[in-house]
Amino acid sequence: MSEDQKTVYLSALFAGGSAALVVDLTLFPLDTLSTRLQSARGFFKTGGFKHVYKGIGPKIIGSAPEAALFFLTYESFKYYVEPRVDSNVLPLVHMTAATISEIVGCLIGAPVEVVKQRRQTSTNTKHTSLRIFMHAVKSEGLIKGLYRGYGSMLTQEIPFSLIQFPVLEYLKKVYRLSFKNDVPLDSWDVANCGAVAAAFAAITTTPLDVAKTRIMLADKRFATDTIRTVLKQIYYEKGFKGLFAGFTPRVMLATVGAYVFFGTYDLSKNFCNDYLLNPDLSVNW
Repeated sequence: MSEDQKTVYLSALFAGGSAALVVDLTLFPLDTLSTRLQSARGFFKTGGFKHVYKGIGPKIIGSAPEAALFFLTYESFKYYVEPRVDSNVLPLVHMTAATISEIVGCLIGAPVEVVKQRRQTSTNTKHTSLRIFMHAVKSEGLIKGLYRGYGSMLTQEIPFSLIQFPVLEYLKKVYRLSFKNDVPLDSWDVANCGAVAAAFAAITTTPLDVAKTRIMLADKRFATDTIRTVLKQIYYEKGFKGLFAGFTPRVMLATVGAYVFFGTYDLSKNFCNDYLLNPDLSVNW
């Protein structure tokens, strides 16, 4: 393994995990409110504004390795493919990298999301994350219980990433050329680009997120419902408004979360590249 490859792998792992941990600790209440608004049982019956950090345990345990795995895949794909293709097809490269990365990352993310969302919407104080995990495995089996939302999660996450990452890379390029005289962006510049890209992606994919939440929270008998079926049911019950349940906290979470995430990611990656992988360099942090 070359030093360049080692740098790409380690910096992606370190930066992805660090950024996910920071976002989870600071913005988890918005995620809880969005989940409760999307629940079929209703916002207040699933807890309302109370105990907004319920479910953060499994999220912290799972999101850091999920993000690390995602960005390890994403940065590695870019590293190998970008130098070998024409600049005109770079958006397609970024879309492909994001899709593959979501498929890999959701192997960890789907079980975490099932446990987290059931914890967020449970009003029974005895329903700990471990109890929910064991109940899902015991009643539905390991795969059906914890991966019931894997397909719907990919159906929501892949379109989100297909929009977010090409837009992010495009904004970074335009920002660098137009405002930075083609010098590398500061971390806050990357954060701004990430926030805009995520907001756009969140707005367009909210109905898919609502359907994913319904499937993950549904009783066992509804576990086989497809995204299309759930979307039709939601529209029949609550109309167009129901398809955008939780819109405000979701977009806020995506925007602020992406600002914090990509700013932290870029800062952590630079720190890893300049210090952890080059300890002899004098870096002023």
